[in-house]
Amino acid sequence: MINMTAENLLQEFPPVSTQSWEEVIGKDLKGADYAKKLIWKTDEGLAVKPYYRAEDIAGLDFPLSAPGDFPYARSTRSTGGWRIREEIDESDPEKANQAAASAVAAGAEEISFRNVAIGNASDLGLLLASLPEIPVHFENADEPLLRLLIDRLSNRQAAAPLSTGWNPLANLDFAAEVLRSAPSSFLSFTFHGEEFEQSGATAVEEVAFTLAAAIDFLAEMQSRNVEVDRAAASITFSFAIGANFFFQIAKLRAFRMLWARAVESFGGSHESAKARIHARTSRWNETIYDPHVNVLRGTTEAFSAIMGSADSITVAPFDECYKTPDDASRRLARNTQILLKQESLLSRVADPGAGSYCLEFMTDFIAREGWKRMQEIEAADGYQKSKGLIALALERSLAAKEKDVVTRRRIFTGTNQQANLTEKALDRIDASLAIDERRGTWVYEQLRLRTERHAARTGSSPRILLAEIGDVKMRSARSGFAANFFGCAGFELVTQPFESVDEIVASDAALIVLCSSDPQYPALVAEAMSKLKALGRKTPVIVAGYPDSAEQLKAEGVADFVHVRSNPIELLAKWQQRLGIEG
Repeated sequence: MINMTAENLLQEFPPVSTQSWEEVIGKDLKGADYAKKLIWKTDEGLAVKPYYRAEDIAGLDFPLSAPGDFPYARSTRSTGGWRIREEIDESDPEKANQAAASAVAAGAEEISFRNVAIGNASDLGLLLASLPEIPVHFENADEPLLRLLIDRLSNRQAAAPLSTGWNPLANLDFAAEVLRSAPSSFLSFTFHGEEFEQSGATAVEEVAFTLAAAIDFLAEMQSRNVEVDRAAASITFSFAIGANFFFQIAKLRAFRMLWARAVESFGGSHESAKARIHARTSRWNETIYDPHVNVLRGTTEAFSAIMGSADSITVAPFDECYKTPDDASRRLARNTQILLKQESLLSRVADPGAGSYCLEFMTDFIAREGWKRMQEIEAADGYQKSKGLIALALERSLAAKEKDVVTRRRIFTGTNQQANLTEKALDRIDASLAIDERRGTWVYEQLRLRTERHAARTGSSPRILLAEIGDVKMRSARSGFAANFFGCAGFELVTQPFESVDEIVASDAALIVLCSSDPQYPALVAEAMSKLKALGRKTPVIVAGYPDSAEQLKAEGVADFVHVRSNPIELLAKWQQRLGIEG
């Protein structure tokens, strides 16, 4: 019998030092800059290395425990699993009840009523009638609804846990009243970390600002003689999950750990220090164009939330950013989670990312930096008195994120890169809805919608000719770049190879983009401008690239250059205006 002990198996794989790895990497780089090629710099200020080893987590400030053990970095549960939350937007209680029952029958495990109008106990009874024993959340709860819910819970045995999205900082005296009168099972309040994400926050800022708000609440309740365990156990936290896969996982892990430490510092028990976290796929990442890519975004974001051990998750319907979701898009969103749970079996393991050196390092980084930022807010008299400071930080972070989108360092496939040139979105947008301007691709979408509106009004759109001439390799590469660039604004593009400048200037395009190699541009431009002048035509000419001869080409009459350092929004808006595209 073969001895298959772990010790014997490991002997086949002798240890390799970090120095040995670095030497091999250095050879493969062949002199290229290590930092530029392999170091990823995040919004949070972390320079992420290409690989991590056990030595990278040897000195973590926040040692990690097992799932279900304090301070809960890996989960508040010792088992895997989460609840599939479905959002119901119906305002009428009876219709909302029917929609909720239908969603539960199709696989939803938790219901969130977002816009339902509850005027009295009868409306509330109608809304909750015949719903199974699953958690129910009231996102738009106000003080009267909270009183109705407390009355219902006090007078009858609740069939399911109830929670609300009400922010207790809105009225701290009323919050204390709720905690004194409501059953302990009632999750009365929510702190909305997703509002920070929507406003541009980094993962560190989301953690810090949400933590600071909740700490303010504990302090205020303590000053009103409400026990910390009662206060801590009354709240849930809601976070948006963005596209930065590993950081989103680490964000939830870090927050749970910090919240547990915060509750402990107030004298709370380990049980009350368990953070209840709801996660929702990010609205900021949704796009109007190529909207089915939103399905893929939602899937990876949900995966991050699962890996981060969220207690409940909502995957947004892919079309919510431009119209009221229909049954098909809601079903697709719901089935995304059902597939991840029942087919991919992701619910069977608690904290499947445990042991990943990279993930553990990121968790520790976000926890350390988030705690520092929270302490800065505390030093400035707490969250409620630091809203101006927080607003400035969010403004800076949002500007940085938006710049990355504009310059295409942050890619949105189908919108700021690889746009579908035949796609039209104007007709599918519900004009009665307030389209959220705080999405990453808003500025690109406005450019493209402007082109669509112009075409709808005039019956056509200015045609841009991408004229390939000269060096075959360079002309093809540059026409591809230019097509991607101008396509993001919805221009009508024609890509065509030419043998002579005569053929190019004979075209009836509204704009000519010359696509060739740098050495060939001076002669091509001189000939093109001369022949256009001879024909009495004022068709503007743009050069794809930015050759050393740029100043000479400008003097010859070149109107612009399109290249990797161009600001896409400024250049595209400029040429929309020059070509008469308005509105």
